[in-house]
Amino acid sequence: MFVLENLIFALAKIIDIGLTIYMWIIIGRALISWVNPDPYNPIVTFLYRATEPVLAPIRRWIPLRGMGIDISPIIVILVIYFLQMFLVKTMIQLTTYLR
Repeated sequence: MFVLENLIFALAKIIDIGLTIYMWIIIGRALISWVNPDPYNPIVTFLYRATEPVLAPIRRWIPLRGMGIDISPIIVILVIYFLQMFLVKTMIQLTTYLR
């Protein structure tokens, strides 16, 4: 059983790290949206390609374009935080029950 316990714990940690990295990518995307970035810059291109598949459906779901502020990054960060608090912690607590 210790192998399954270690596997679940390792997966929980990898998911946690991946979610944290993606949260910082979302924050970077939000920060560059405040300035007029060069769309051909490789970093800007990467940030747009990495975040647009997640942000676009939220923008369609919550149409607040007329307000002049895009709250989709805030919603994604809240979802990431929820996943870290619920999914990752549940997986870690599951490993204690497997002992």
